[in-house]
Amino acid sequence: MDFEHRKEEMTKVSVVDNMASNDNSSEAAGSMIYIDPKKEAAALRKFDIYLLPVSVVFLVLSALDRNNLGNARVFGFDEDIGLKGDEFGNINLLSSVCTIVFEVPWVLAVKRFGANKSLGAALVLWSFCTLGTAFIQTYGQAIAVRMLLNAFEAGLAQSFAYLFSTIYPRETAGKRIMTTNLAMCISGAFGGLFAYAVQTMGTQHGLAAWRWLFIVEFCITVVIGGVGWFFLPTSAEKAWFLSEEEQETMRLKRQRDLVHRGDDKFDRKWVKIALTDPFVWLLGIGFFTSSVAINGFGVFCPTIIAGLGFPSLQVNYLTIPIYVLGAISLVTQVYFSDKLKKRGVFIVGCCIPVAVGYLICVGTANSAAGYAGMFVLVLGIYPISTLVVTWVSTNLSPDSKRAIGMPVAYSIGNLSALVASQLYPTQQGPRYIVGNAVSAGLSVVAGLLYAACWMLLKRRNAQKAKLLAEGATTNGLEGDMSLDSMYIL
Repeated sequence: MDFEHRKEEMTKVSVVDNMASNDNSSEAAGSMIYIDPKKEAAALRKFDIYLLPVSVVFLVLSALDRNNLGNARVFGFDEDIGLKGDEFGNINLLSSVCTIVFEVPWVLAVKRFGANKSLGAALVLWSFCTLGTAFIQTYGQAIAVRMLLNAFEAGLAQSFAYLFSTIYPRETAGKRIMTTNLAMCISGAFGGLFAYAVQTMGTQHGLAAWRWLFIVEFCITVVIGGVGWFFLPTSAEKAWFLSEEEQETMRLKRQRDLVHRGDDKFDRKWVKIALTDPFVWLLGIGFFTSSVAINGFGVFCPTIIAGLGFPSLQVNYLTIPIYVLGAISLVTQVYFSDKLKKRGVFIVGCCIPVAVGYLICVGTANSAAGYAGMFVLVLGIYPISTLVVTWVSTNLSPDSKRAIGMPVAYSIGNLSALVASQLYPTQQGPRYIVGNAVSAGLSVVAGLLYAACWMLLKRRNAQKAKLLAEGATTNGLEGDMSLDSMYIL
């Protein structure tokens, strides 16, 4: 049977299904849409081959360009442009504000114009901001350039998450969330490697080594990111690397999945329900407290190691094995969390090594012990956010509640960057005891809040189980609060 015949048969199934419903309900409309599982799997494999690696590349380049300001600081960034006091922290603070403000507009741009146009434009714009960083001379110029850089790459992770949600089934899309934190680990390791390689050459052609760091990164971003740009699709149904039959499969898949989720119309009642759910706020505040340590570590890891007494030339390559261990821990814990279908215990457990690692740095000036502390804390620092986002996205329902509750919790977590940017002012060097102590303390608070989330969901499950055992068919609630749904603990 040729493709046109198969396409006709698939379309007939959809039409017959629509006619089968007297009330034109969306549930009946899609109940008989059939897609060959092998053909669907083949189409999704192409997205894994062509799109998923591009998302990792873009996220790595973005994190590399954003976080290497910390590597540049080790080699005289502060002194060359005359920073003092809290000014380095202020640069990161104001840049973080841009990240929070511009996340939603970039996601809307992807929805409106397609991933290839929107994310391609973002790549070009933030690349030139990276190049601009190499030529700044004053504190004000540093603020302007870095705010623009963060504004242009603000919605990258969220845009890929949105794109994945239009492609993969809901039960497997969450696995792609891990690419964000995996990219942070890769960028951390390669950031140290690039910084070490570039900065060993010292001053060249009148430019300091840290300035060459950003020039080299600009070239890498433009070349590698530019190649990846051509692999980005406009949408799941129009991806250039799919055959005509596979594009039709994705079109029917989208129709089937929308039908399965019910009415696509947003119901405003879920705004109040989501905003009055204690789970959303407890998780969001917990995400905020744990993310202070994550954001601080990403930007200030080279600063922390330098403060332990290591020579500046060694600092950047000493960060590499730390990030490698972080990536291994991330993949391992997410794998077992999925396999065991448990979130809370892994999240709370991750808070412990983070707090211990920072406390080691607070408690001793010994460089070997402090460096070991970095390896301890990285065991927990990256899996937390992946597991938290997965926890909230799989427990809130329906989609209307998830569309409100998930970004609210995520936005609360993103506010942590405003705090983290102020934790390592120049005058508190070289050991930055206050910054490390605050990160440790907030990690402990985060563990308690995540434990409270676990207890709240466990109590709700117990109440539902009790009502069901008594023969109840409803508790008068809807969505994830109803008797039809049990929470993943």
